Amino acid sequence: MKKYVCATTTALTVALLIAPAFGAWVYEGQWGSGGSGNGQFFHAYYVAVAPGTGNVYVAEYGNDRVQYFTATGSYLGQWGSHGPGDGQFKGPDGIAIALGGDVYVGDRGNERVQYFTATGSYLGKWGSPGSGNGQFYVPIPGAVAPASGNVYVADSSNNRIQYFTATGSYLGKWGSGGSGNGHFYSPSGIVVSPASGNVYVADTNNNRIQYFTASGSYLGKWGSYGSGNGQLDMPCGVAVAPGGDVYVAEWVNDRIQYFTANGSYLGKWGSPGSGNGQFHEPSGVCFNVTGSRFYVDDSSNNRIQYFNRNMPAVEPASLGRAKAFFK
Repeated sequence: MKKYVCATTTALTVALLIAPAFGAWVYEGQWGSGGSGNGQFFHAYYVAVAPGTGNVYVAEYGNDRVQYFTATGSYLGQWGSHGPGDGQFKGPDGIAIALGGDVYVGDRGNERVQYFTATGSYLGKWGSPGSGNGQFYVPIPGAVAPASGNVYVADSSNNRIQYFTATGSYLGKWGSGGSGNGHFYSPSGIVVSPASGNVYVADTNNNRIQYFTASGSYLGKWGSYGSGNGQLDMPCGVAVAPGGDVYVAEWVNDRIQYFTANGSYLGKWGSPGSGNGQFHEPSGVCFNVTGSRFYVDDSSNNRIQYFNRNMPAVEPASLGRAKAFFK
């Protein structure tokens, strides 16, 4: 089976003095269908939210383009076509958005990263085929660090992570092929935690999540092959909530699981199918800025689904007491 995997983007940290507990994630809406028209998708695997506007960007491997939408899926625009030129693509294979709105796209067939304004004006590129510093073999940019603006790229078939300045100057790398700590087997999703600055990587064919410091020092891992709670089968997309919890899309198990920052299991949702809240090979995942809405690129259903974490209908007694304290 050919593997298509996804990258993701991070949400900004929102500091709250008092925050009531969230309820369960519930289905809110969706958009998309198979095709090449506006708002349609063909092998779309990656989704990202712009921090400033909340607009949603989708990279389409099959249609060689990027489309973007409002937060609830109204079509806004697109760019890209097939080819090797500036602004063209041969299978866009990852997407990440900087705080200022610039959009980074992994151009798989051209083995490079290109970046654009929020409306698709070409800004620049870097990369070439190979295994040297700044070269790629299946580049999947999935994260822009909020603090530094550095761009992290899962160099999937080179089994490593590389990172760069916002304009593509090489900064460093880590990883090699294998299953040991800090080794990878086709890494795909990658995200920087807005809470800690740590880097989480979906180590797809090792069926695990690994996490590192911003410069690649190994911190920990979790996951093993299977379908039980906390087990993983081809984890593709990974996203981190503002508070630090980690969400993982599983390509084969057709579900989303979520964990604490160090991998303790918290919950899951989803099952195989095409109904609301069901998935067929989910890949890319991301949050909106506040962390209240969660987007899933439901790739083989050719749609984006989004979910909302409802606030409790009844105010917890502890919150009422806290409010009274501050009066």
